[in-house]
Amino acid sequence: MNTSKARITAIGSYVPQKRLTNQDLEELLETNDEWIVQRTGIKERRIALDTEYTSDISVKAVEDLRKRYDQSLDDVDMIIVCTMTPDFKTPSVSALVQAKLGIKNTGAIDLNAACSGFAYGLHIANGLITAGLNKKILVIGAETFSKILDYSDRSTCILFGDGGGAVLVEYDEEKPSFIETHMGTNGEQAHNLYCTDLSNQMFGNELAVNGFVNQNGREVYKWAVNTVPKGVTALLEKAQYETVEVDWFIPHSANLRIIESICSRTDLPLKRTIYSLEYYGNTSAASIPLSLDKGLKEGKIKPDDTLLLYGFGGGLTHAGMLINWTI
Repeated sequence: MNTSKARITAIGSYVPQKRLTNQDLEELLETNDEWIVQRTGIKERRIALDTEYTSDISVKAVEDLRKRYDQSLDDVDMIIVCTMTPDFKTPSVSALVQAKLGIKNTGAIDLNAACSGFAYGLHIANGLITAGLNKKILVIGAETFSKILDYSDRSTCILFGDGGGAVLVEYDEEKPSFIETHMGTNGEQAHNLYCTDLSNQMFGNELAVNGFVNQNGREVYKWAVNTVPKGVTALLEKAQYETVEVDWFIPHSANLRIIESICSRTDLPLKRTIYSLEYYGNTSAASIPLSLDKGLKEGKIKPDDTLLLYGFGGGLTHAGMLINWTI
């Protein structure tokens, strides 16, 4: 079992005001509400304004955190933004967040592990603090996926939405949050979920389309429902925990059918699972913090609950962790 000296001390979230419903999508392409809900569980998603970017969403999530927990950010010494939709190639989103929040003495890095990003960000924050390299870290998962979607591609545009969540991770040797972590990568299947950037190029057997998300949904589904249950089992075994000791399962909110399959293969009951996809869609790195905050606001998650977070997606990457909720 890992030895941790880091504790999650605050959380905040933000989603844009604009809603894109299934009925709205009926006006854009050949689909309907029943078809989308049956296959994904998604009813609507939030969409950023043309002038609203990932750094703006990140800042608003942190401002929500600061308001709710009356937290000072002056002594934050590292900012980690988990995203695959940065405002620029450089500067990083984290550097823009530092400037907009006026934090004077901090490091700043972006982390791209797609839909696994937030779990990876927490893992790195825990490691940095436990190693004594940092004392107080902002971990943010934020995306503006709507800016990289082809709204004529039914296989992708019905799935994704925009939003963000943020947590503070601080040094606390007495009551740490982090119990155990498990992660992995299947880069051999990377061609099943990608977004090009600098150039059009061959990826797998197809010409990659510049600037848009491309996904082989069938293959990603097969990978997720086989890989994540094995990862959950490995995580619990490393931590020497039983499934019944998990109070809440919080997976990446990719698709309700994927979540249902993972639950059935792990004996983690769906009624003890929290997801944010119904009204926010798949928000990639933002989905786990949005789900976590949703569980708190609904009064489900209580102090000292054991949470199992599990992210999975582009790369293809996956990462899970057991945490003790200590706020």
